[in-house]
Amino acid sequence: MGIFSRRSQNVNVQDGAAVATLEVDPALAALTGDYVIDAAHSSIGFTVRHAMVTNVRGAFSGHEGTLHLDGADPARSTAAIEVKIASVDTGIADRDAHLRGGDFFDAEAFPLMTFRSTAAATLGADTYRVTGDLTIKDVTRPLSIDLEFNGSATDPYGNERIGFEGSAEILRSDWGLTWNAALEAGGVMVSDKVKLTFDISAIKQA
Repeated sequence: MGIFSRRSQNVNVQDGAAVATLEVDPALAALTGDYVIDAAHSSIGFTVRHAMVTNVRGAFSGHEGTLHLDGADPARSTAAIEVKIASVDTGIADRDAHLRGGDFFDAEAFPLMTFRSTAAATLGADTYRVTGDLTIKDVTRPLSIDLEFNGSATDPYGNERIGFEGSAEILRSDWGLTWNAALEAGGVMVSDKVKLTFDISAIKQA
């Protein structure tokens, strides 16, 4: 069952026109509430093309966030995430230091990357799109993230959990991340296009 699914559709007639009304699934309505992202079981990562021939993958281990899910009116659902830039990890210490430095994120001056949702919309039975404002280095631009609802469960400690995974693509230059180096054979060292990935586990609050 999708997080924004509906159980059934009724048709009413108003002024000679058929108007569809949707009935909320009780199981969906039960998920309504406030959630905190469990950073220990979630990941926020990225993939970028390197030297035109391969991909480099990384993640930010330091992040926190909250979600509000409204099962009766999905458009009222919201999300807010903060990511600590200094927590970037690509598996290579020198590369991570370069990313934290002034050529890229300048983590000392701009320690956080943030996302604040402004809208949510249903895409299908198990998928939806969250649109909001992504801020990097004090530059704020719109971003849409397509997410898939992976389900809900109660863990062994009694926590009610929900899970999502999804992705988005950005041009890093839109946020002022413009450093690059030309290759002798043509092209550049680091692609402008970056794929962002999200694998989120969130715990319902009492």
